[in-house]
Amino acid sequence: MEKKSFILFILYFCFYCAGQEIKIPDNFSEYPIPKVESKEWYDLISSKDCYAVKKENNRLVVEKTNYYKKNSELEIEDGKLIGENKGEWGGELYFEPKKYKEKIVKIKFGNIVDIFKFQNKIYFTEGSGIWGSLYELNKDSVFTYKKIESFGDALEALTVFNNIIYIVSHHSFYKVVNQEAILIFRNQFWRGLYPNSVAVFDEEHIFIGMRSGIAKLNIVKKEVSFYREKRFDTY
Repeated sequence: MEKKSFILFILYFCFYCAGQEIKIPDNFSEYPIPKVESKEWYDLISSKDCYAVKKENNRLVVEKTNYYKKNSELEIEDGKLIGENKGEWGGELYFEPKKYKEKIVKIKFGNIVDIFKFQNKIYFTEGSGIWGSLYELNKDSVFTYKKIESFGDALEALTVFNNIIYIVSHHSFYKVVNQEAILIFRNQFWRGLYPNSVAVFDEEHIFIGMRSGIAKLNIVKKEVSFYREKRFDTY
């Protein structure tokens, strides 16, 4: 009897997990995807509303955020890595030691987008305008770095899920598998909407936060959807 109950529980659990829905917040609804440089698209890029997405207890959370992205930071054993992105004024990757904060170590000049750990290594992304790059960072007696991959436009945000790096750029979307970038979507409507965050539940439920709303990607079916707050129902 106990064995039968256990099997029924496992079947129920598997059915529940497979069938559970990733819910879009109630105050959002789907809107038509605008054509780039159309009136609707210009209305989106002139908006002051900006949204960030994140996973929290396996649910999608959408929050209002500041348009300007903060510096990237990563705590390591003996200090902190800090990446600055100042747009047209450049930026820098540097190391701030715990004990002697005034002895900052400058590592690389450039617009640093993200710094993160992946498979026991440290990586960072850089880019602005029409290019972007992924680097691996190493530290022995000094910091060194090597370029892993180049991209066709500026990188904006990333996340790691199931040993894959998912990256949204200024107008495209990539995944990096075994240090090789795979282009999934190119020249999308979020050009000019400055994506700021990525949340991945599975490859049919990927969300991007940006100016004016959020996008949902299904990279299995190659589908893109756009959601805005319901207060914009005249769009």
